[in-house]
Amino acid sequence: MDDSQYRTIRVACTDLNGQFRGKRVPEDYVQKVQAGAVRLPLSVLNVDIFGADIEDSPLVFETGDSDGVLIPTARGAVPMPWLETPSTLIPTTLQTEAGDPFDGDPRHALSGVLGRFKARGWSVIAATELEFFLTQETAPLAPAKNPMTGNPLAQSEILSLQELDAFDAFFTDLYAACDAMGIPAHTTTAESGAAQFEVTLNHGPAMKAADDTVLFKHMVKGLARKHGMAATFAAKPFGAEAGNGMHLHFSVFDADGANVFDNGAADGSDQLRHAVAGCLSAMAASTLIFAPHANSYSRLVPDAHAPTHVAWGYDNRTVAVRIPGGPTAARRIEHRVAGGDVNPYLMFAAVFGATMNGIQDAKAPTAATTGNAYAQDLEQLAPDWDSAINAFASSPDIARIFPTQLIKNLVMTKRQEVLKCADLSDAELLRLTSELV
Repeated sequence: MDDSQYRTIRVACTDLNGQFRGKRVPEDYVQKVQAGAVRLPLSVLNVDIFGADIEDSPLVFETGDSDGVLIPTARGAVPMPWLETPSTLIPTTLQTEAGDPFDGDPRHALSGVLGRFKARGWSVIAATELEFFLTQETAPLAPAKNPMTGNPLAQSEILSLQELDAFDAFFTDLYAACDAMGIPAHTTTAESGAAQFEVTLNHGPAMKAADDTVLFKHMVKGLARKHGMAATFAAKPFGAEAGNGMHLHFSVFDADGANVFDNGAADGSDQLRHAVAGCLSAMAASTLIFAPHANSYSRLVPDAHAPTHVAWGYDNRTVAVRIPGGPTAARRIEHRVAGGDVNPYLMFAAVFGATMNGIQDAKAPTAATTGNAYAQDLEQLAPDWDSAINAFASSPDIARIFPTQLIKNLVMTKRQEVLKCADLSDAELLRLTSELV
């Protein structure tokens, strides 16, 4: 894209909580960014959700809070259509002074996992479904008012075209912004909660799909403000309403372009079952990735359209790992556990890393679950935040997926957040979570 038409430029990378951290720079910095001359402290990718340094982190005082180098991703610069001033964002990753990928960078973690597929001559194709609420800007937290009537939205309108049409101006701008940013927005539906919506992003190469998802979340929050509202991807912003999920659909293709999950029959290939088994094996230990915040665990309750058990099945929406029906050539896995508040890079890495673990080990899954998984005696996800942190820190499955430094950094981050959140009232915690994620 032609950067000369933009008057302000942002340079940013993504921290462990999926938040952009970076700088606003003048136009003449574009060449410096492209040359790898713009720097950022390595510790910035290891701040807590409130933006504070992690106490006792070796990345801060022990190493002199040393810098890394920002390297633009292959995505290139993207416009920021929600800002009044023509502006562009240059997504980057963080490298060390020696030129090595910084192991604390979540995008590098995903790149490492995808490298395991590439070594086999395979590639991952993925798509996401993202749920979010549009809310009023003022406290206390409340669903957005109907833009056409100004009246509060007091009830759910599942798949309602009338509710979608009430927010037509917002969604028209959203699709225009997605076009400008190269984000493949597909379908939009009204979901179970008042002013809750789901946008499906079309499938594509896994890294681009992850980039799309990160950028989409950032764009939606900015665009909502432009329309006099706020947007939240918090897992459970309203106790009486449905939660926000982020479902991941993916297939794996070999060097000849064949879907390795397809055997021409409805049950799928052995590779599919090995992949499922890997996902199930790492699932409980990955709960921290799928439910990274205190509020996340309010969503993971039975009979609330969010999986609570380590289970899989064919065309069954009560399980965590669903194999959708349809043409066998499009055979895929739908991973349904994550909340809308996740870091997409870490979530993709956890799922794809577990998939490859299962394939490499030729692991066999448990029997496919039929009927209501909530009513069955099955292994469960980690039940709370503390348990999730401890499971993630000690899991052999996780150690095969993520760099040691990233595991340590994330555990330190989440333990600090647990302590901070304990001092907040439920109302303060909900407000802050909704604003931040």
